[in-house]
Amino acid sequence: MLLDSDILTQLAPLEIKARRIVEGFISGLHKSPYHGFSVEFAEHKPYNQGDDFKHIDWKVYGKTERFYVKRYEAETNLRAHVVLDISSSMNYKYFAEWSKLKYAIHYASALMYMMHRQRDACGLVLFDDKIQTQFPAKSSYTHLRLLFTELEKELKAELNQSKPKKKSASAEALHSLAESLKNRSLVVIITDLFENVSGHDSLISAMRHLRHQRHEVLLFNVLEHKSERELDFPDGRYLFEDMETGEEMEMNPSQFKESYKKKVDEFTQKFKIECNEAGVDFEEIDTQKPFDLALLAYLNKRKRLG
Repeated sequence: MLLDSDILTQLAPLEIKARRIVEGFISGLHKSPYHGFSVEFAEHKPYNQGDDFKHIDWKVYGKTERFYVKRYEAETNLRAHVVLDISSSMNYKYFAEWSKLKYAIHYASALMYMMHRQRDACGLVLFDDKIQTQFPAKSSYTHLRLLFTELEKELKAELNQSKPKKKSASAEALHSLAESLKNRSLVVIITDLFENVSGHDSLISAMRHLRHQRHEVLLFNVLEHKSERELDFPDGRYLFEDMETGEEMEMNPSQFKESYKKKVDEFTQKFKIECNEAGVDFEEIDTQKPFDLALLAYLNKRKRLG
């Protein structure tokens, strides 16, 4: 019996899935207004006055009509740390095919694969109510495989529902990370921001701590927008459960939809402003949408860092 490529992709190791996501994204860039960007991020940089003319890649010029010179390993020394929320609320899904955690794990894997292609060093932090796993930033392929293996464990735990309920304490994790990082780095945080109000204030403080230590910070807020941002359920009564505490509430979401959306929009706008004031890039991810926009947001940030 032959399996089609989609089924094979579902069964494939995370590394292969990550490569498929990134290669599909790069292929899309070639057909978009961002044509040429993918070449630049992977192996090349724009030609600047003072660069050796003999290093211009004429094949790339023929495709883009822009001058690029080959980028050498010594020039790509960014250290990046992917910080992933694995608290219980990340297991949620309703309309989406994947839970927030499964989506975030695949996105994190694609990021790490992309970082490796750029010859950047990549580390990984997994946290819920505390840091559960932390790997330093390294650029070797062996290290990348180790990070993929760790994320595979989280996928299996989510599939088997074998983990106890855990709340999110992102601020504590980020303060700890800020104290442990010795070299200036890019910190990429992936979380659903499901914490109480004081937790969000503490999160801003923790990200300011990272910025004070001269780290760059990129925050991705991952949600299933249709249900979590829009409260867009068919009319009727539903039993809602807090995935981190087990607390339950029965209600008809249609009765609260407009007021809920207003409060969520107000919170998001306020949080964006606070992130901007702290020097943090804030991006939203919808688990029902492709990875492309989130990957492009990372690339734009990476491009600004040189």
